Amino acid sequence: MKIEHQVRAFEQLFYAYDGSTPLNRFLPAYFKQNKQMGSSDRRWATRYIYSYFRLGKALIKVDLIQRLAIADFLCNSESSLLTETHLPYLFEKHDLPLPQKLALVKELHSDFELSEVFAFPSYLSDEIDRTAFYTSFFIQPDLFIRVRENDMQSLTSALERAEVQVRKIGDNTLALPNGTKLEQLLPDYLHYQVQDLSSQKTGTLFNPQMYDYWWDCCAASGGKSLLLHDLQPKIELLVSDLRENSLHNLDERFRNAGLRKYQKKVLDLLQNNEQELHHYEFDGIILDAPCSGSGTWGRTPELLHHFEAHRIDFFSKLQKSIAANVVPYLKPGKPLIYITCSVFKSENEEVVQHLLETQPLKLEKMEVIKGYEDRADTMFAARLIRI
Repeated sequence: MKIEHQVRAFEQLFYAYDGSTPLNRFLPAYFKQNKQMGSSDRRWATRYIYSYFRLGKALIKVDLIQRLAIADFLCNSESSLLTETHLPYLFEKHDLPLPQKLALVKELHSDFELSEVFAFPSYLSDEIDRTAFYTSFFIQPDLFIRVRENDMQSLTSALERAEVQVRKIGDNTLALPNGTKLEQLLPDYLHYQVQDLSSQKTGTLFNPQMYDYWWDCCAASGGKSLLLHDLQPKIELLVSDLRENSLHNLDERFRNAGLRKYQKKVLDLLQNNEQELHHYEFDGIILDAPCSGSGTWGRTPELLHHFEAHRIDFFSKLQKSIAANVVPYLKPGKPLIYITCSVFKSENEEVVQHLLETQPLKLEKMEVIKGYEDRADTMFAARLIRI
């Protein structure tokens, strides 16, 4: 039977995956090694494995396939052979609103607790709405792009012609279904940046001035630098990262966006970089710190299952050390923008408090950017001023 084939394919995939690499990188390699799987097999296996992990630690003692059927029911509006076979009484209720579906699962399994989806509630920032946050894991986040105002109409029209559902947010942002193949749908002359909505919102704290010199010290793919440049094109910019390959990728992205005036350095910010930076003084520093990424687990739900709590303390210590090493290069009266894509107070408010106690900084503003309200990532951002 077809459903037996699907279940067997899921079980093989599930037991092959150990969480040591991101699921979105594991799957292509797995499918390449298992070439007997056709496109339909790959599509269903991908749907099932992501749905399974979205249940987090809830109903963890329930039989694997029964638990998978519950997860598939909660996460998808289109029915499947899995629910038809293993949850026949819920088969025709796939399109119900999520709160009603959660209530049906609770009727079926009285031990189902929404709070068990996320295994680290005591670590959450106080501003997080627990129920809304836990519920968000059953909904695939959107794909967001940042668009220059003069390209907005042309770009929106091109997407609508391709029958892509488009949701406009403000003057410069579009929300699209996750997985939209933009490179196949949009002509090269239309300019946009793929950037999560919450990441875009961190720009409200930047406030760059003409001819400022800014340092994006954990630049990665350069998203925050491009946002900074769009806010104020006439700035000077240093970008650094520990990973040289990230800076290579950043070059192409900057070139396509028309950002050409910048320096770049490969720096380990846990080390003393005085020899490299002794003459530098900055009008602003963006520290988009390495973190648990817990605010992005709607995109990487495998971490709901595989992440271990001791990693939170590791990242907190890392963030404090990096911040202490970059603050000396900030001019008095100028901002340090501290950003994480974490929901853990140990990485957010507690790091800010530590910096206020140990560094010549004062707090101007900090906030949790609640992406779970917008089908986006949840982030934290603070603007601290050097005294």
